[in-house]
Amino acid sequence: MASLKDLSKLATGLSLVAKEAVKRTNLDKPDLQALARRAIISLTDISGLTEGQIRKFTGPTPNAHSKNDTVVYFTDTPSPDNINVNIPAPTPSDQNDIPTAVVSDRVIGSGDGESEAVTSVSHAVSLDGGDATAVAAVEEVDRTVTDSPANAPPANAPPVTESPAKVTPVMQRRRRERKVPSTPFSRAIGFAGLGAGLAWGTVQESARRIVFGKGESQGNQSALSPFLSEKNAERLALALCRMRGAALKLGQMLSIQDESLVPAPILAALDIVRQGADVMPRSQLNQVLDSELGPNWSSKLKSFDYNPLAAASIGQVHLAVTKDGTQVAMKIQYPGVADSIESDIENVKLLLDYTNLIPEGLYLDRAMKVAKEELSRECDYELESSNQKTFRELLSNVDGFYVPFVVDEISSKKVLTTELVHGIPIDKVALLDQETRSYVGKKLLELTLKELFVFRFMQTDPNWSNFLYNEDTRTINLIDFGAARSYPKPFVDDYLRMVVACANCDRESVIEMSQRLGFLSGKESEIMLDAHVQAAFVVGLPFAKPGDYDFRANNITQSLSNIGGTMLRHRLTPPPDEVYSLHRKLAGAFLACIKIGAVVPCRDLLLQVYESYKFDD
Repeated sequence: MASLKDLSKLATGLSLVAKEAVKRTNLDKPDLQALARRAIISLTDISGLTEGQIRKFTGPTPNAHSKNDTVVYFTDTPSPDNINVNIPAPTPSDQNDIPTAVVSDRVIGSGDGESEAVTSVSHAVSLDGGDATAVAAVEEVDRTVTDSPANAPPANAPPVTESPAKVTPVMQRRRRERKVPSTPFSRAIGFAGLGAGLAWGTVQESARRIVFGKGESQGNQSALSPFLSEKNAERLALALCRMRGAALKLGQMLSIQDESLVPAPILAALDIVRQGADVMPRSQLNQVLDSELGPNWSSKLKSFDYNPLAAASIGQVHLAVTKDGTQVAMKIQYPGVADSIESDIENVKLLLDYTNLIPEGLYLDRAMKVAKEELSRECDYELESSNQKTFRELLSNVDGFYVPFVVDEISSKKVLTTELVHGIPIDKVALLDQETRSYVGKKLLELTLKELFVFRFMQTDPNWSNFLYNEDTRTINLIDFGAARSYPKPFVDDYLRMVVACANCDRESVIEMSQRLGFLSGKESEIMLDAHVQAAFVVGLPFAKPGDYDFRANNITQSLSNIGGTMLRHRLTPPPDEVYSLHRKLAGAFLACIKIGAVVPCRDLLLQVYESYKFDD
């Protein structure tokens, strides 16, 4: 019976998405045959019923020299062999002078054949004077992904005293070269196709359960609903990678959650989303560059690599070399993304509303409103350029951090060019020794506290790939400042008081500050107040006692998950707008410390800030 209700809700949601597609479309005498063909292909492709065709990367332009299929040389240099697009890794003494190469756990392949590969990937980077290329060892696997220990340490790593990591699926996806859906209609069709695919997946899972029974519970969680099956999670992740834009951004936010909040199979599939999106074909990429930088944009460069270093939700990043030999990262925004934020979020909301995936206590309308505002700011690369320059100045004298410079003459509202930096994403620090893990964890918390209570200006996107650790220089290179924002002094004053109250287990002060900040209305029941205070004390646990705090010794996320149900049922008011981004960043810092197993003197860091802080009242 429950399965029939689930299908009914999905069908209703799908019909609304289809209506939304028609409502948002303004077609002038369309070619109905071509339109129907395009719609059917898009629906079946995004729903996962068909796989589509992998596009091959096109060759370089005829008037350009190139060493391979993707790097194009625009200069009048006699031979591309004389162009050295790589430099040695920097030493601590020359960190500010020499750009370095960015590396993340992402692999781009042209892809041969028609099946979409899910791959297992390892990587290395040549920084010894040869070509600046990511060397990827790719082992193809089928869609039945083999289980392997998450973050298993290398053979020569020091012994770990903690309990063994839970075995979870490790999935990675080889990206395709695929044109970004850039019109409201094409994006609405994509969401309709996703809805159809999810409905089909739910039918399959429901039928499987009728025949074979429900799957086993995962830890303390009951068996998942048919809608939240592993196949549907993978279907959702792959569709978001194809769509890109605001929808993918929301998926990336979910992908960094802890397993106690998001079931392990769902988290594993969503990790595909965090790895990145599909990539623009060269023709579409050139259109964006021509439009933003002018048709002669190549005259400012020696070379440009059409194979992106990374493909994210809003744009993709390419390696280039300027006329003076500086290696740079060019972030290029997908066409139509900025204009589709409103419709993307509304379509996601439709799917969430009519599948009952989000409880009422989360105040989805308020969260979506804040998400629209934040994503609109992230699509303004001129604003991000200003944010990056501000952070570069703020952190110029802070040891352990580096912010790359912006190249203004090759930047615009939809293209941002910056110095190239390198390192491993923060989650990969878990493979290093305990001293390094604790050092990185301490620096992350130090940065978070400084951003909020010293600078009152915070980069609020906790994506692990935005923090690249350079083991040689013991420096965290910071990238991606689109989500940076400031916080008003009165809010920061009260928030610091509340953090200290949480650390000191001061119930009265927690309630008082929560009411002043807007977390509580003052009319809550004792049940809600008790749950709220208990959650505050859990969050304050790392700061409660002097000395080192072991983030793996206490399961903070599981404790909050247990309390969360009560708070959702009894909450009377949504949280203030400021905390949506703030808590995402704070949660990301905590999750990173848990992920890498850091041991950090948290209370000492907090008291250093508190004792030097100047309150207005």
